[in-house]
Amino acid sequence: MKARARLIRFNKPYGVLSQFTPEGRWRGLKDFIDLPGVYVAGRLDADSEGLLLLTDSGPLQARISDPRHKMEKTYWVQVEGIPDDAALAALQRGITLNDGPTRPARVHRLEPPPALCPRDPPIRVRRNIPDSWIELVIREGRNRQVRRMTAAVGHPTLRLVRTAIGPYTLDGLAPGAWDDIETIAAGA
Repeated sequence: MKARARLIRFNKPYGVLSQFTPEGRWRGLKDFIDLPGVYVAGRLDADSEGLLLLTDSGPLQARISDPRHKMEKTYWVQVEGIPDDAALAALQRGITLNDGPTRPARVHRLEPPPALCPRDPPIRVRRNIPDSWIELVIREGRNRQVRRMTAAVGHPTLRLVRTAIGPYTLDGLAPGAWDDIETIAAGA
């Protein structure tokens, strides 16, 4: 009989680390999820929000987080300013960062802006500089990659929310909440 793997989705709020232990001013996952034997598949910075997957299966964890498996990650990104077509085209082609070029991405403006719960604390607002939202879909996951990509085209990230990892989404999951997505064959 095949072993079964547990897969959990969590809507990570701002200020929570992608680890169970808190550190400094950041809270840990243990404040939200009290399940022994599950581990994060991939990571999301403390100042980012959104979908985080956890599993009790090492092979499943590797398949979700390893860029070689090309699992898409979808982000809604609030940026400073309004990116023009040239900025969006640069993101689509891939950006050269200090650690090398990124893979091409899919990107488009989100109009109207997505309906999200307010962030606590709220983002900084500058009266003289507008902001806008884009959806960015990438197949890799370097350290702070999305933030570095938007900054490289002149539009620093103000708020970053991961809405999907492959087929798994945040749909219907409130910030700070988690649920079991499925129990699947561990080797699947």
